[in-house]
Amino acid sequence: MKRLFWLGVGVAAGVAATRKASRTARQATPAGLASNLGDALQELAGAIGSFGADIRAGMSEREQELREMVEQRSGVPAKRAEGRHSARTRPARARRAES
Repeated sequence: MKRLFWLGVGVAAGVAATRKASRTARQATPAGLASNLGDALQELAGAIGSFGADIRAGMSEREQELREMVEQRSGVPAKRAEGRHSARTRPARARRAES
């Protein structure tokens, strides 16, 4: 009975080791490496996007704080910009072309 038990343990260990070795070998192939690299790049892109969103939120919050400070100190209500390039009337390229 002891021998049968140890035979079963040996078979189970052999199967586990074989599966682990084949999984590791599959990851070492060019397709496996490309898959791992693709996953890492997707994770990096997500982290960069999240970082950018945090930066934009912080900038917006700080801009609001500065507006409130200007209004408080000057008594003049600060106007909010209407778009990304609202301070310019014409793009820089058009101004350079006219010069």
